[in-house]
Amino acid sequence: MWTIPALLFLVGFFHRAAPGVMARDLMQTFDVTSAGIGSLAATYFYAYAALMIPAGLLLDAFGVRIVLGIGGAIMGGGALLMGAAAGPTLLFAGRFLVGLGAAATFIGTLKIAAAWFPPTRFGYLAALSATVGMLGALLSTLPLATLVATIGWRRALGGVGILTLALAALCGLVVRDRPSGVAAPRAPTLRVVLAGALEVLRNPHTWPPFLAFFCLYSAAGNLMLWIVPCLRDVYALDARPAASCAMATSLALLVAGPFTGWLSDRVLGRRKAVYAVLSSLQVVLWTVFVLTLGALSVAGLYALLFAMGLAGASFVLVWPIGREVNPPHLDGVAVAVVNFGGFLGAALTQGPLGALLDAQWAGALVDGVRRYPVQAYRTGFAVCAALVAGAALLSLLMHETRGLNIHAELRGSPPGPRIGTEPV
Repeated sequence: MWTIPALLFLVGFFHRAAPGVMARDLMQTFDVTSAGIGSLAATYFYAYAALMIPAGLLLDAFGVRIVLGIGGAIMGGGALLMGAAAGPTLLFAGRFLVGLGAAATFIGTLKIAAAWFPPTRFGYLAALSATVGMLGALLSTLPLATLVATIGWRRALGGVGILTLALAALCGLVVRDRPSGVAAPRAPTLRVVLAGALEVLRNPHTWPPFLAFFCLYSAAGNLMLWIVPCLRDVYALDARPAASCAMATSLALLVAGPFTGWLSDRVLGRRKAVYAVLSSLQVVLWTVFVLTLGALSVAGLYALLFAMGLAGASFVLVWPIGREVNPPHLDGVAVAVVNFGGFLGAALTQGPLGALLDAQWAGALVDGVRRYPVQAYRTGFAVCAALVAGAALLSLLMHETRGLNIHAELRGSPPGPRIGTEPV
Protein backbone atom coordinates (compact mmCIF):
# COMPACT_ATOMS: atom_id res chain seq x y z
CA MET A 1 0.00 0.00 0.00
CA TRP A 2 2.81 2.38 0.91
CA THR A 3 5.35 1.33 -1.73
CA ILE A 4 3.36 2.31 -4.83
CA PRO A 5 2.56 5.87 -3.64
CA ALA A 6 6.17 6.19 -2.46
CA LEU A 7 7.45 5.20 -5.91
CA LEU A 8 5.19 7.84 -7.49
CA PHE A 9 6.74 10.37 -5.09
CA LEU A 10 10.19 9.15 -6.14
CA VAL A 11 9.32 9.85 -9.80
CA GLY A 12 8.01 13.30 -8.90
CA PHE A 13 11.22 14.11 -7.03
CA PHE A 14 13.26 12.74 -9.93
CA HIS A 15 11.74 15.37 -12.22
CA ARG A 16 12.78 18.27 -9.98
CA ALA A 17 16.46 18.15 -10.95
CA ALA A 18 16.23 16.33 -14.29
CA PRO A 19 16.49 19.49 -16.48
CA GLY A 20 20.00 20.13 -15.15
CA VAL A 21 21.31 16.84 -16.54
CA MET A 22 19.53 17.41 -19.87
CA ALA A 23 20.29 21.14 -20.07
CA ARG A 24 22.77 20.98 -22.96
CA ASP A 25 20.54 18.62 -24.97
CA LEU A 26 17.54 20.89 -24.45
CA MET A 27 19.57 23.96 -25.41
CA GLN A 28 20.69 22.27 -28.63
CA THR A 29 17.22 21.01 -29.53
CA PHE A 30 15.19 24.12 -28.77
CA ASP A 31 17.83 26.86 -29.05
CA VAL A 32 17.15 28.18 -25.56
CA THR A 33 19.51 29.88 -23.11
CA SER A 34 20.06 29.35 -19.40
CA ALA A 35 17.16 31.68 -18.67
CA GLY A 36 14.94 29.34 -20.68
CA ILE A 37 16.24 26.25 -18.84
CA GLY A 38 15.71 28.01 -15.51
CA SER A 39 12.16 28.95 -16.45
CA LEU A 40 11.47 25.40 -17.63
CA ALA A 41 12.70 23.97 -14.33
CA ALA A 42 10.66 26.54 -12.37
CA THR A 43 7.46 25.61 -14.23
CA TYR A 44 7.35 22.38 -12.22
CA PHE A 45 7.50 24.29 -8.94
CA TYR A 46 4.84 26.81 -9.96
CA ALA A 47 2.44 23.96 -10.73
CA TYR A 48 3.40 22.02 -7.60
CA ALA A 49 3.04 25.02 -5.30
CA ALA A 50 -0.29 26.08 -6.82
CA LEU A 51 -1.83 22.65 -6.24
CA MET A 52 -0.25 21.90 -2.86
CA ILE A 53 -3.22 22.86 -0.65
CA PRO A 54 -5.92 21.82 -3.18
CA ALA A 55 -4.16 18.45 -3.43
CA GLY A 56 -4.69 17.90 0.30
CA LEU A 57 -8.39 18.69 -0.09
CA LEU A 58 -8.70 16.33 -3.06
CA LEU A 59 -6.99 13.54 -1.13
CA ASP A 60 -9.37 14.04 1.78
CA ALA A 61 -12.42 14.12 -0.50
CA PHE A 62 -11.64 11.32 -2.98
CA GLY A 63 -8.91 9.23 -1.36
CA VAL A 64 -5.31 8.40 -2.19
CA ARG A 65 -6.08 5.64 -4.71
CA ILE A 66 -8.06 7.88 -7.05
CA VAL A 67 -6.08 11.09 -6.63
CA LEU A 68 -2.63 9.53 -6.95
CA GLY A 69 -3.82 7.30 -9.78
CA ILE A 70 -5.00 10.33 -11.74
CA GLY A 71 -2.01 12.41 -10.63
CA GLY A 72 0.40 9.71 -11.72
CA ALA A 73 -1.32 9.51 -15.10
CA ILE A 74 -1.00 13.29 -15.49
CA MET A 75 2.67 13.16 -14.48
CA GLY A 76 3.36 10.31 -16.91
CA GLY A 77 1.50 12.10 -19.70
CA GLY A 78 3.51 15.24 -19.02
CA ALA A 79 6.79 13.32 -19.34
CA LEU A 80 5.63 11.78 -22.62
CA LEU A 81 4.62 15.22 -23.90
CA MET A 82 8.03 16.64 -23.02
CA GLY A 83 9.75 13.78 -24.81
CA ALA A 84 7.66 14.29 -27.95
CA ALA A 85 7.66 18.12 -27.89
CA ALA A 86 8.45 19.74 -31.23
CA GLY A 87 8.82 23.20 -29.71
CA PRO A 88 9.26 25.02 -26.39
CA THR A 89 5.50 25.50 -25.88
CA LEU A 90 4.77 21.79 -25.62
CA LEU A 91 7.95 21.25 -23.61
CA PHE A 92 6.79 23.78 -21.01
CA ALA A 93 3.25 22.37 -21.07
CA GLY A 94 4.59 18.88 -20.36
CA ARG A 95 6.75 20.17 -17.51
CA PHE A 96 3.71 21.95 -16.03
CA LEU A 97 1.69 18.73 -16.17
CA VAL A 98 4.50 16.86 -14.43
CA GLY A 99 4.40 19.39 -11.58
CA LEU A 100 0.61 19.16 -11.32
CA GLY A 101 0.68 15.37 -11.19
CA ALA A 102 3.45 15.30 -8.60
CA ALA A 103 1.78 17.76 -6.21
CA ALA A 104 -0.20 15.15 -4.27
CA THR A 105 2.43 12.39 -4.15
CA PHE A 106 4.15 13.23 -0.86
CA ILE A 107 0.97 14.07 1.05
CA GLY A 108 -0.70 10.98 -0.39
CA THR A 109 2.19 8.76 0.70
CA LEU A 110 1.95 10.15 4.24
CA LYS A 111 -1.83 9.62 4.32
CA ILE A 112 -1.35 5.97 3.39
CA ALA A 113 1.31 5.64 6.10
CA ALA A 114 -1.10 7.12 8.65
CA ALA A 115 -3.98 4.88 7.57
CA TRP A 116 -2.15 1.54 7.31
CA PHE A 117 0.44 1.71 10.13
CA PRO A 118 0.28 2.35 13.88
CA PRO A 119 0.67 6.01 14.95
CA THR A 120 3.98 5.16 16.62
CA ARG A 121 5.43 4.33 13.19
CA PHE A 122 4.40 7.55 11.46
CA GLY A 123 7.56 9.53 12.23
CA TYR A 124 9.73 6.72 10.88
CA LEU A 125 7.60 6.32 7.75
CA ALA A 126 7.61 10.08 7.14
CA ALA A 127 11.41 10.09 7.27
CA LEU A 128 11.52 6.99 5.07
CA SER A 129 9.20 8.69 2.55
CA ALA A 130 11.49 11.72 2.43
CA THR A 131 14.45 9.40 1.92
CA VAL A 132 12.68 7.82 -1.07
CA GLY A 133 12.49 11.34 -2.51
CA MET A 134 16.25 11.64 -2.12
CA LEU A 135 16.61 8.41 -4.07
CA GLY A 136 14.65 10.09 -6.84
CA ALA A 137 17.13 12.96 -6.78
CA LEU A 138 19.97 10.44 -7.09
CA LEU A 139 18.33 8.81 -10.09
CA SER A 140 18.19 12.21 -11.80
CA THR A 141 22.01 12.45 -11.77
CA LEU A 142 24.28 9.66 -13.05
CA PRO A 143 21.54 7.12 -13.94
CA LEU A 144 19.67 9.73 -15.99
CA ALA A 145 22.86 10.98 -17.62
CA THR A 146 23.73 7.40 -18.59
CA LEU A 147 20.25 6.82 -19.97
CA VAL A 148 20.33 10.05 -21.98
CA ALA A 149 23.77 9.22 -23.37
CA THR A 150 22.54 5.76 -24.39
CA ILE A 151 19.11 6.40 -25.90
CA GLY A 152 18.76 10.19 -26.02
CA TRP A 153 16.79 12.60 -23.86
CA ARG A 154 13.50 12.11 -25.73
CA ARG A 155 13.43 8.33 -25.28
CA ALA A 156 14.64 8.71 -21.68
CA LEU A 157 11.68 10.94 -20.83
CA GLY A 158 9.38 8.66 -22.79
CA GLY A 159 10.54 5.66 -20.78
CA VAL A 160 10.03 7.52 -17.51
CA GLY A 161 6.56 8.52 -18.71
CA ILE A 162 5.59 4.91 -19.52
CA LEU A 163 6.91 3.72 -16.15
CA THR A 164 4.90 6.43 -14.40
CA LEU A 165 1.73 5.43 -16.23
CA ALA A 166 2.31 1.83 -15.13
CA LEU A 167 2.68 2.93 -11.50
CA ALA A 168 -0.48 5.03 -11.80
CA ALA A 169 -2.38 2.00 -13.08
CA LEU A 170 -1.04 -0.13 -10.22
CA CYS A 171 -2.13 2.56 -7.77
CA GLY A 172 -5.67 2.40 -9.10
CA LEU A 173 -5.75 -1.41 -9.10
CA VAL A 174 -3.91 -2.27 -5.89
CA VAL A 175 -3.84 0.61 -3.40
CA ARG A 176 -6.69 0.99 -0.91
CA ASP A 177 -7.19 4.13 1.14
CA ARG A 178 -7.56 2.31 4.46
CA PRO A 179 -7.95 -1.22 5.83
CA SER A 180 -11.34 -2.81 5.38
CA GLY A 181 -13.75 -2.03 8.20
CA VAL A 182 -12.05 1.26 9.08
CA ALA A 183 -14.33 4.27 8.63
CA ALA A 184 -13.10 7.20 6.58
CA PRO A 185 -12.19 10.23 8.70
CA ARG A 186 -14.29 13.34 8.24
CA ALA A 187 -12.66 15.55 5.59
CA PRO A 188 -12.24 19.26 6.39
CA THR A 189 -14.05 21.73 4.16
CA LEU A 190 -12.28 24.28 2.00
CA ARG A 191 -13.47 27.02 4.32
CA VAL A 192 -11.92 25.28 7.32
CA VAL A 193 -8.62 24.72 5.51
CA LEU A 194 -8.40 28.33 4.33
CA ALA A 195 -9.31 29.64 7.77
CA GLY A 196 -6.56 27.48 9.28
CA ALA A 197 -4.04 28.64 6.68
CA LEU A 198 -4.90 32.30 7.38
CA GLU A 199 -4.48 31.74 11.11
CA VAL A 200 -1.08 30.16 10.52
CA LEU A 201 -0.03 33.02 8.21
CA ARG A 202 -1.16 35.63 10.75
CA ASN A 203 1.10 34.05 13.33
CA PRO A 204 4.41 36.03 13.18
CA HIS A 205 6.30 32.98 14.44
CA THR A 206 5.41 31.09 11.25
CA TRP A 207 7.42 33.42 9.03
CA PRO A 208 11.00 32.64 10.18
CA PRO A 209 10.74 28.91 9.27
CA PHE A 210 8.71 29.79 6.14
CA LEU A 211 11.37 32.23 4.91
CA ALA A 212 14.19 29.93 6.00
CA PHE A 213 12.82 27.13 3.82
CA PHE A 214 12.27 29.66 1.02
CA CYS A 215 15.98 30.50 1.15
CA LEU A 216 17.30 26.98 1.70
CA TYR A 217 15.27 25.31 -1.01
CA SER A 218 16.00 28.14 -3.45
CA ALA A 219 19.71 27.49 -2.97
CA ALA A 220 19.34 23.69 -3.06
CA GLY A 221 17.09 23.75 -6.12
CA ASN A 222 19.48 25.96 -8.06
CA LEU A 223 22.44 23.81 -7.05
CA MET A 224 20.65 20.71 -8.36
CA LEU A 225 19.78 22.53 -11.58
CA TRP A 226 23.10 24.22 -12.41
CA ILE A 227 25.81 22.00 -10.93
CA VAL A 228 25.97 19.62 -13.93
CA PRO A 229 26.16 22.46 -16.52
CA CYS A 230 28.80 24.09 -14.30
CA LEU A 231 30.90 20.93 -14.17
CA ARG A 232 30.66 20.58 -17.94
CA ASP A 233 31.60 24.20 -18.65
CA VAL A 234 34.15 24.90 -15.92
CA TYR A 235 35.73 21.47 -15.44
CA ALA A 236 35.22 20.20 -19.01
CA LEU A 237 33.57 17.01 -17.75
CA ASP A 238 31.30 14.91 -19.92
CA ALA A 239 27.70 14.44 -18.85
CA ARG A 240 28.18 11.20 -16.94
CA PRO A 241 31.26 12.22 -14.88
CA ALA A 242 29.56 15.55 -14.15
CA ALA A 243 26.38 13.81 -13.01
CA SER A 244 28.41 11.38 -10.92
CA CYS A 245 30.03 14.28 -9.08
CA ALA A 246 26.65 15.96 -8.65
CA MET A 247 25.42 12.84 -6.81
CA ALA A 248 27.52 13.77 -3.79
CA THR A 249 24.99 16.15 -2.26
CA SER A 250 22.03 13.77 -2.61
CA LEU A 251 24.08 10.86 -1.24
CA ALA A 252 24.92 12.91 1.83
CA LEU A 253 21.30 13.94 2.35
CA LEU A 254 20.19 10.31 2.26
CA VAL A 255 22.07 9.80 5.51
CA ALA A 256 22.04 13.28 7.01
CA GLY A 257 18.30 13.96 6.72
CA PRO A 258 17.06 11.07 8.90
CA PHE A 259 20.07 11.41 11.23
CA THR A 260 19.38 15.12 11.83
CA GLY A 261 15.74 14.38 12.71
CA TRP A 262 16.83 11.57 15.07
CA LEU A 263 19.50 13.77 16.68
CA SER A 264 17.03 16.61 17.20
CA ASP A 265 14.28 14.32 18.54
CA ARG A 266 15.98 11.61 20.50
CA VAL A 267 19.42 12.83 21.58
CA LEU A 268 19.56 16.60 22.01
CA GLY A 269 15.89 17.50 22.28
CA ARG A 270 16.59 20.71 20.41
CA ARG A 271 15.30 22.26 17.18
CA LYS A 272 16.64 25.81 16.90
CA ALA A 273 20.11 24.97 18.21
CA VAL A 274 20.66 22.15 15.72
CA TYR A 275 19.24 24.24 12.88
CA ALA A 276 21.45 27.23 13.77
CA VAL A 277 24.64 25.13 13.83
CA LEU A 278 23.92 23.33 10.56
CA SER A 279 22.76 26.42 8.67
CA SER A 280 25.81 28.38 9.85
CA LEU A 281 28.04 25.55 8.68
CA GLN A 282 26.24 25.69 5.35
CA VAL A 283 27.17 29.36 4.98
CA VAL A 284 30.84 28.52 5.48
CA LEU A 285 30.72 25.63 3.00
CA TRP A 286 28.84 27.62 0.36
CA THR A 287 31.36 30.45 0.71
CA VAL A 288 34.26 28.03 0.19
CA PHE A 289 32.40 26.52 -2.79
CA VAL A 290 31.98 29.91 -4.48
CA LEU A 291 35.54 31.11 -3.79
CA THR A 292 37.24 27.88 -4.94
CA LEU A 293 35.02 27.12 -7.94
CA GLY A 294 37.26 26.27 -10.89
CA ALA A 295 40.39 26.09 -8.74
CA LEU A 296 39.49 23.10 -6.57
CA SER A 297 40.19 19.63 -7.99
CA VAL A 298 37.25 17.45 -9.00
CA ALA A 299 37.95 15.15 -6.03
CA GLY A 300 38.06 18.13 -3.70
CA LEU A 301 34.85 19.48 -5.19
CA TYR A 302 33.13 16.11 -4.67
CA ALA A 303 34.14 16.14 -0.99
CA LEU A 304 32.90 19.72 -0.64
CA LEU A 305 29.55 18.93 -2.26
CA PHE A 306 29.18 15.94 0.05
CA ALA A 307 29.86 18.15 3.08
CA MET A 308 27.32 20.68 1.78
CA GLY A 309 24.78 17.86 1.63
CA LEU A 310 25.49 16.85 5.23
CA ALA A 311 24.99 20.40 6.49
CA GLY A 312 22.08 20.90 4.12
CA ALA A 313 19.99 18.56 6.25
CA SER A 314 19.15 21.62 8.36
CA PHE A 315 16.06 22.04 6.18
CA VAL A 316 14.33 19.03 7.78
CA LEU A 317 13.96 21.06 11.00
CA VAL A 318 12.01 23.99 9.54
CA TRP A 319 8.86 21.84 9.30
CA PRO A 320 8.74 20.84 12.97
CA ILE A 321 9.71 24.36 14.07
CA GLY A 322 6.84 25.79 12.04
CA ARG A 323 4.52 23.10 13.36
CA GLU A 324 5.44 23.62 17.01
CA VAL A 325 4.83 27.39 17.14
CA ASN A 326 1.27 27.04 15.80
CA PRO A 327 -1.92 25.66 17.41
CA PRO A 328 -1.77 21.87 17.72
CA HIS A 329 -5.00 21.42 15.76
CA LEU A 330 -3.38 23.23 12.81
CA ASP A 331 -0.14 21.24 12.76
CA GLY A 332 -0.79 19.81 9.28
CA VAL A 333 -1.68 23.21 7.84
CA ALA A 334 1.41 24.74 9.46
CA VAL A 335 3.69 22.16 7.82
CA ALA A 336 1.98 22.73 4.46
CA VAL A 337 2.44 26.51 4.74
CA VAL A 338 6.15 26.20 5.60
CA ASN A 339 6.59 23.64 2.82
CA PHE A 340 4.96 26.06 0.37
CA GLY A 341 7.74 28.56 1.13
CA GLY A 342 10.39 26.25 -0.28
CA PHE A 343 8.58 25.55 -3.55
CA LEU A 344 7.79 29.23 -3.97
CA GLY A 345 11.48 30.01 -3.55
CA ALA A 346 12.54 27.49 -6.21
CA ALA A 347 9.87 28.75 -8.60
CA LEU A 348 10.83 32.41 -8.21
CA THR A 349 14.62 32.06 -8.38
CA GLN A 350 15.51 29.49 -11.05
CA GLY A 351 14.56 31.61 -14.06
CA PRO A 352 16.26 34.81 -12.80
CA LEU A 353 19.43 32.91 -11.90
CA GLY A 354 19.52 31.49 -15.42
CA ALA A 355 19.14 35.04 -16.75
CA LEU A 356 22.06 36.06 -14.54
CA LEU A 357 24.21 33.39 -16.20
CA ASP A 358 23.14 34.67 -19.63
CA ALA A 359 24.11 38.22 -18.66
CA GLN A 360 27.70 37.09 -18.06
CA TRP A 361 28.05 34.89 -21.13
CA ALA A 362 31.27 35.79 -22.96
CA GLY A 363 30.19 34.50 -26.38
CA ALA A 364 31.78 31.03 -26.26
CA LEU A 365 29.92 28.18 -27.95
CA VAL A 366 30.44 24.40 -27.80
CA ASP A 367 28.48 22.36 -30.34
CA GLY A 368 26.18 25.33 -30.80
CA VAL A 369 25.42 25.63 -27.07
CA ARG A 370 26.53 28.49 -24.86
CA ARG A 371 29.50 27.81 -22.62
CA TYR A 372 29.50 30.02 -19.56
CA PRO A 373 32.70 31.23 -17.85
CA VAL A 374 33.56 30.34 -14.28
CA GLN A 375 32.77 33.89 -13.15
CA ALA A 376 29.18 33.52 -14.33
CA TYR A 377 28.71 30.44 -12.16
CA ARG A 378 30.48 32.10 -9.24
CA THR A 379 28.05 35.00 -9.45
CA GLY A 380 25.03 32.71 -9.67
CA PHE A 381 26.12 30.49 -6.82
CA ALA A 382 27.04 33.58 -4.76
CA VAL A 383 23.35 34.45 -4.86
CA CYS A 384 22.63 30.96 -3.48
CA ALA A 385 25.25 31.50 -0.75
CA ALA A 386 23.54 34.78 0.18
CA LEU A 387 20.21 32.95 0.43
CA VAL A 388 21.76 30.36 2.74
CA ALA A 389 23.21 33.18 4.87
CA GLY A 390 19.72 34.65 5.10
CA ALA A 391 18.37 31.28 6.24
CA ALA A 392 21.05 31.11 8.94
CA LEU A 393 20.27 34.63 10.17
CA LEU A 394 16.59 33.75 10.40
CA SER A 395 17.50 31.33 13.20
CA LEU A 396 17.82 34.44 15.38
CA LEU A 397 14.07 34.96 15.00
CA MET A 398 13.13 31.34 15.71
CA HIS A 399 12.14 29.95 19.09
CA GLU A 400 13.58 26.83 20.66
CA THR A 401 10.69 24.40 20.91
CA ARG A 402 12.55 21.36 22.30
CA GLY A 403 10.26 19.22 20.16
CA LEU A 404 7.16 20.47 22.00
CA ASN A 405 4.27 22.69 21.00
CA ILE A 406 4.89 26.14 22.52
CA HIS A 407 2.08 28.06 20.83
CA ALA A 408 0.28 28.78 24.11
CA GLU A 409 3.45 30.09 25.75
CA LEU A 410 4.21 32.35 22.80
CA ARG A 411 0.72 33.87 23.05
CA GLY A 412 1.26 34.52 26.72
CA SER A 413 -1.43 32.02 27.70
CA PRO A 414 -1.01 29.69 30.67
CA PRO A 415 0.88 26.63 29.47
CA GLY A 416 -1.36 23.70 28.63
CA PRO A 417 -0.38 20.13 28.02
CA ARG A 418 2.59 20.08 25.70
CA ILE A 419 2.32 17.89 22.65
CA GLY A 420 5.41 16.12 21.42
CA THR A 421 5.78 15.90 17.65
CA GLU A 422 7.86 14.12 15.05
CA PRO A 423 9.45 15.95 12.12
CA VAL A 424 8.13 14.91 8.72
